Amino acid sequence: MRSDLIFGALTHVTNRYELCQLASKATRKLHKPNTRLQDTTNEVLDRFKDTIPMDVAAETGVDSLEERRAA
Repeated sequence: MRSDLIFGALTHVTNRYELCQLASKATRKLHKPNTRLQDTTNEVLDRFKDTIPMDVAAETGVDSLEERRAA
């Protein structure tokens, strides 16, 4: 269900408004023609559940891979 995907994605993005903005941007970029928009949205939320979105990682101060290697 979509609510399970949303609550899973909220583990990395605590602000619901920010989650909505990030999910809509990612859905627009990942959507393929001749597929359902709902399926693309579910895929985006599933990806957010497993990983930290790049914009959120930059704002929260998570070090990038290059910075970790330099240290």
